[in-house]
Amino acid sequence: MPPPPLLLLLTVLVFAAARPGCEFERNPAGECHRPPAADSVTCVDLQLRTCSDAAYNHTTFPTLLRHRSWEVVEASSEYILLSVLHQLLEGQCNPDLRLLGCAVLAPRCEGGQVRRPCRHICEGLREACQPAFDAIDMAWPYFLDCHLYFTSEDEGCYDPLEKLRGGLEADEALPSGLPPTFIRFSHHSYAQMVRVLRRTASRCAHVARTYSIGRSFDGRELLVIEFSSRPGQHELMEPEVKLIGNIHGNEVAGREMLIYLAQYLCSEYLLGNPRIQRLLNTTRIHLLPSMNPDGYEVAAAEGAGYNGWTSGRQNAQNLDLNRNFPDLTSEYYQLAETRGVRSDHIPIPQHYWWGKVAPETKAIMKWMQTIPFVLSASLHGGDLVVSYPFDFSKHPQEEKMFSPTPDEKMFKLLSRAYADVHPMMMDRSENRCGGNFLKRGSIINGADWYSFTGGMSDFNYLHTNCFEITVELGCVKFPPEEALYTLWQHNKESLLNFMEMVHRGIKGVVVDKFGKPVKNARILVKGIRHDITTAPDGDYWRLLPPGTHIVIAQAPGYTKVIKKVILPARMKRAGRVDFILQPLGVGPRNFLHGLRRTGPHDPLGGASSLGEATEPDPLRARRQPSADGSKPWWWSYFTSLSTHRPRWLLKY
Repeated sequence: MPPPPLLLLLTVLVFAAARPGCEFERNPAGECHRPPAADSVTCVDLQLRTCSDAAYNHTTFPTLLRHRSWEVVEASSEYILLSVLHQLLEGQCNPDLRLLGCAVLAPRCEGGQVRRPCRHICEGLREACQPAFDAIDMAWPYFLDCHLYFTSEDEGCYDPLEKLRGGLEADEALPSGLPPTFIRFSHHSYAQMVRVLRRTASRCAHVARTYSIGRSFDGRELLVIEFSSRPGQHELMEPEVKLIGNIHGNEVAGREMLIYLAQYLCSEYLLGNPRIQRLLNTTRIHLLPSMNPDGYEVAAAEGAGYNGWTSGRQNAQNLDLNRNFPDLTSEYYQLAETRGVRSDHIPIPQHYWWGKVAPETKAIMKWMQTIPFVLSASLHGGDLVVSYPFDFSKHPQEEKMFSPTPDEKMFKLLSRAYADVHPMMMDRSENRCGGNFLKRGSIINGADWYSFTGGMSDFNYLHTNCFEITVELGCVKFPPEEALYTLWQHNKESLLNFMEMVHRGIKGVVVDKFGKPVKNARILVKGIRHDITTAPDGDYWRLLPPGTHIVIAQAPGYTKVIKKVILPARMKRAGRVDFILQPLGVGPRNFLHGLRRTGPHDPLGGASSLGEATEPDPLRARRQPSADGSKPWWWSYFTSLSTHRPRWLLKY
């Protein structure tokens, strides 16, 4: 006789209570991955090479994944994945994801207790790094499930990335008796640089903040300090300036100048310096002291004053970052020969993404797409001169050939703004460092000096609205510490004078008849074949030399508006020139389209510079599963190294 239904149900419940199922998730083999209970455990030394830089030294067995020995952990697909994530994601999210995974594969053990990593850290990384996994057609790893293996701050979690975050250590505190405005003119390690920038932003929190634009190949944050009356916000008609140092790791003077500049701007603002207060209240300034922190570490290991000219120049992938940007200059020369075709805001060519692109380069390009920069300078070392685009000769076979942009006059003004107030650049001795540029006023067209492709300055000009110059700060690439104060004195006024140049020319807003901003409207200047475009709020900035200019604003679906503008030679503030565009009536549209271009868009993840529809990322297209259902390109690697096939990495 079968048992009554109620009795059968009670029997099932009692059995389930006596032998609980898996309330969490099962691994690919079907085993339940219930995290260990909070009972006392035995802590052992952490011996995993991939996790050697974790923020702790002890772990325990079994792990959160029920691995019971080092041998089992090292043979697991999970550990193999952590070991190669660096290469798979091309440096993105490294070492953050690796350290996050280590917190699960080798959990932190303290005082006989297992400590869980924080759930909010995991969730933040998943949001930031999911696109990198999508780009290689890989599923998010099951062992990085933020709800299963991580816990809340209320439950006593820890931050597995704490070693990556700078903090003011006791030995970094300023000597007693020194004012907070004190600047230590010394070389700064990566950790010291991070601490100084964050301390400076904290002192001037109402006008400054720090933020990261990404990480280097070895996982160091590319940390920016921003100064503005409203940090973190683009304000209408407030121009954006960026200064970048240390693109070559062994050229360190620029790195230190920007660290000093950050402290100087903060201190002088607090002291009520009217010039600095005016600059920060009318300009949004972004300082990136080190674009190549990995290369700097190589150079710093040899020390100041060493004779090597190449050690540490490249990034950790052995890439020269100032040769790693898309070559748009070659395409510009072809477009410039065709009348009526646009030769500005050139999209990144599809084939570029098939080469090796450094994460540092990607970070800069994405940064440039995010913020409407107007003016920029890249600080180098090895000579004493200011150079300006183009850096690539219009005849590729010519190693030295004057190759001006359509904005040659403006670039000369920008370069002179730096050189003319630099005491050493104006020194009349031809025997000094940079003396061979004396007759040129210590400025030179880049290609007329020496020609190269893939430079950052050419890319700024041809892909965005931004004008960038290159400043060579001196003949010694890694100067001794005692020379740093003098270098600062030589460059302080030049840096300030250059940043103030962002207020030359004209600025304004472009709106429709209802006052609605017109995004991506074109601002043309007759006689200068280089247009700039409006920002999302409809505001624009057009750097122009003194003189009379005919300025045109136009956008698809609107009639164009023409205005005559006169800029006096002594004018030091941008003239306000607004445009109200009227919609076109019914009938043919007379808008000058120029060349409509689309380009691959992403790995950067933003909109195209022209705001047009874009093609899929070629890397992603290459990595999608084929029509016959074959596995992604990385699958064979894992199956060749482990008997356990990580099907949890497959999305399909």
